[in-house]
Amino acid sequence: MSETSEAPSDPRLDPAFVESEGLDPDTVAAVGKLSEAMETIERARGHLYAFHQLTGTADFQLGDAVEMLEKAGHGDFATRLSRELVGRNVLPGRWTFQIMEEYEDTYYLPFREFELESRDLVGGHQHLHEAGLKQQRRSDGEPAHEATPEEPARPQ
Repeated sequence: MSETSEAPSDPRLDPAFVESEGLDPDTVAAVGKLSEAMETIERARGHLYAFHQLTGTADFQLGDAVEMLEKAGHGDFATRLSRELVGRNVLPGRWTFQIMEEYEDTYYLPFREFELESRDLVGGHQHLHEAGLKQQRRSDGEPAHEATPEEPARPQ
């Protein structure tokens, strides 16, 4: 930031914030890495939900195919499909909703609790590492490089 700029409304964007809060930069980096891992887990969880929904959709489409095959005169094949594949477990004893529940309880929720607890190590602040990166990487005074939405945009 230039010396003539007003202080940003987000104190995390002050280059001296970590030091002024008495925070350890290595701890800020480590908590940032944990936050990054949590973001990756959120993406993985989204893929797991997609797997759950796509598998359910395919099962209903399979049911439609069974009906169509029956009407087309392929009753034996349709009966086998219906009996052996419609509603089948995707893992031994489990449908996808059960996989989701086990993932949530066994892995996701504990991971999330640790990520939330880690914020206590940095004064309760979120994304301190990213705030530091923003200050390092933006070009003060350039259009679309404002520190916060409140900072007036400069014409191009």
